[in-house]
Amino acid sequence: MRILFAVLTVVTATAAAIWLVPPAHAGGTKTAKAAKAAAVPTGDLRAYMHGIGAVTDAQGVTTVFFSSSGLPPRGAGRDRNWTHDVYVARWTPNQPKLDRPRVFISRPEAQEPVSVAQNDTGRVMVSFEDGWNTPNEVSQRYGVYTSGLKDVKPYPNDVLSGGHSGHVAAVGSRFVVFYSNDWVNGGGVDNLGTGNGVYVKTYDADGALLQAVDVAPRTREWWPMIAGSPARALLVWQQYVSGETYARLKVATFDPSTGALSAPRVIGERLQYYTYSAAYVPAVDRFIVVATDDRGKGFAQLIDANGQTTAALDCMPASVREAGVAVMGERAFAPAQDGRLLHLKLTPASIELAGTQPSPIAWTYTGSVGLVRSRTRLHWVATSPKGLQEADFDLTAAKAPGAKDLCKG
Repeated sequence: MRILFAVLTVVTATAAAIWLVPPAHAGGTKTAKAAKAAAVPTGDLRAYMHGIGAVTDAQGVTTVFFSSSGLPPRGAGRDRNWTHDVYVARWTPNQPKLDRPRVFISRPEAQEPVSVAQNDTGRVMVSFEDGWNTPNEVSQRYGVYTSGLKDVKPYPNDVLSGGHSGHVAAVGSRFVVFYSNDWVNGGGVDNLGTGNGVYVKTYDADGALLQAVDVAPRTREWWPMIAGSPARALLVWQQYVSGETYARLKVATFDPSTGALSAPRVIGERLQYYTYSAAYVPAVDRFIVVATDDRGKGFAQLIDANGQTTAALDCMPASVREAGVAVMGERAFAPAQDGRLLHLKLTPASIELAGTQPSPIAWTYTGSVGLVRSRTRLHWVATSPKGLQEADFDLTAAKAPGAKDLCKG
């Protein structure tokens, strides 16, 4: 990726330093070697790794996709351009860690952040921004593959030349790519600007375009996130607020069989830029959105197929930018900025912060994903400047949230 675009959505260095640098070891003096190993690289950590997702086939084998500038990640090139390739690694619940990763897609410039979805026939769509061989700064591109990653309509195919920040979800047999286009200078994080609209395109299982719908065209709304259910996609994005350092968080649901879009609406008035994630929870037939406001307070909502909020948790610990939300039955799990994992208990009409537990790995804003190992264990895979970080969570070890976690103290 060319450096001009690579910095467009970076969080401020000050904000990153507050919660992304691992704490120093207590008790004793670290050696110079240990201190060097613990140092966090300067600049945008996404230059090392950015984007991660996973799909699971009918045999229970999970494939994890991630974008990385080599393994171990080397960061930006001498010209400061990003150099990510897309990697894959297999995993099953009886494995302690992922298999050895291999390169799946490699071209000059950067292919990141990777997003992946699997439809109900087992087909897999992979999509990402691509800085290679495009007349614009980047292009949003995709490829479609079998569950064994054999070619169906392999990369490179353009969603849109000049498109960016796209993510993909599966809805039944269809794939939906939600992406942004164009850029408006000024405002946003560090006054770097904003996207200029969000759009969806629907594809069939073979990767053929079925339809295109303008969601919020040619307006300062961007960073599109998406989650898919058997019949709908939830679209989540941010809206620029002139003169402010926060954004508004907006949602709508989309029916790819008809192209119908629910009325977009604001579900968070003071969003901390980029700090939101979404997932579908089959056990309660709801989408969950986890986000953080500009004052560092987390919140969550359940959204139904019509785009309406059916439950809300107005205060919880702050969530982590670009961290996945893991779903297990009627529970959802999300990383917190203070280094913990949050346990959320759900019904169709309620959200409860049921517990928290410390994370053995440091969360960053470059992406992570939770994989279900058993009814009581999660395996989390996180990207970092040093490569993949993996850890298991024994969910029975969670502690009840404190008064501060519940905003009562």
